[in-house]
Amino acid sequence: MHSAVIAATGLYTPPLTVSNAELVVAFNAYVAAYNEEHSGAIAAGEVEALTPSSEAFIEKASGIKSRHVMNKAGILDPKIMRPILPERSNEEPSIMAEIGVSAARDAIARWGKDVGEIDAVICAASNMQRAYPAMAIEIQQALGIDGFGFDMNVACSSATFGIKTAVDYIASGSARAVLVVNPEITSGHLNFCDRDSHFIFGDVATAIIIERADLVAGGWDILGTRLKTQFSNNIRNNFGFLNRTAPEGIGAKDKLFVQEGRKVFREVVPMVSDMILAHALDLNIDPTSLKRLWLHQANINMNELIGRKVLGRDPTREENVIILDSYANTSSAGSIIAFHSANDDFEAGDLGLICSFGAGYSAGTVFVRKR
Repeated sequence: MHSAVIAATGLYTPPLTVSNAELVVAFNAYVAAYNEEHSGAIAAGEVEALTPSSEAFIEKASGIKSRHVMNKAGILDPKIMRPILPERSNEEPSIMAEIGVSAARDAIARWGKDVGEIDAVICAASNMQRAYPAMAIEIQQALGIDGFGFDMNVACSSATFGIKTAVDYIASGSARAVLVVNPEITSGHLNFCDRDSHFIFGDVATAIIIERADLVAGGWDILGTRLKTQFSNNIRNNFGFLNRTAPEGIGAKDKLFVQEGRKVFREVVPMVSDMILAHALDLNIDPTSLKRLWLHQANINMNELIGRKVLGRDPTREENVIILDSYANTSSAGSIIAFHSANDDFEAGDLGLICSFGAGYSAGTVFVRKR
């Protein structure tokens, strides 16, 4: 059995940003046009009028101030309200693979080794732009990596599930190093016409290289990984290839991201907090000794409450890293962005936790120690 380390991470951030102010202007223009068009039905009580959004509402509900996106013009056009990403020919790299490759190249450069030492590629993300061939295999080919690759989808927990899978491959001797890539174009599944969720997501890609411990001098020892799933309909996206078999449902709202936010908050926070504490106990780790929490970046209120339950006190912003104010919810990539951007001050022996949670419900914990 071989132990594993996080040898390097990488990040690709789209250059375009959308502020809350810009998003609110577009959304409220859409609302005004909708209410005017349906004014008769609204007056007759047949249709409910839409409610405008506001910057104050968005920041209080989520802590989000801005987000990065692959396309801005379509999102901010009240007549379109979705990103515009033209289809590419089959001879061109797919857009998900393209941003995944960018994040992977950043990780490989930081790693400082040849890609020939990577034996597997896992593309772990909340939405795949096609059923097959696997995005992971396309990324593998673009990077010139031998071995094998496959896609996996566990929604916002995909990165930690990918890390756990990589650790298991290393432990069994099936791989020396595994590249886990998390390309997230979450703006593509977001309903920008829904007041309760139009602000939630942003686009990004992250990458993690998991390597056999005896082959690398630095990095982060992975002390333990744990996964949990529990079925819930409270976060859902019913988009899929079978939609075409029921054409009357193609335009339904549940073919995009939908959630019961209050139920998710009430049910996920205790589930994740209890999971973290139980895993720490099994590893003989005192939770209060954790120097940093790199949690899934869904909602600042959830993160603060989980941090409080884990540390037994109000965590500082240094201890409980928040990047969703500028990135928004980037699904599986959020905890990896947090880890990637806030670990330079760690010294040998310092402990931290990477944790993700989301639809499924699903959750993953990865305890690490600086080497």
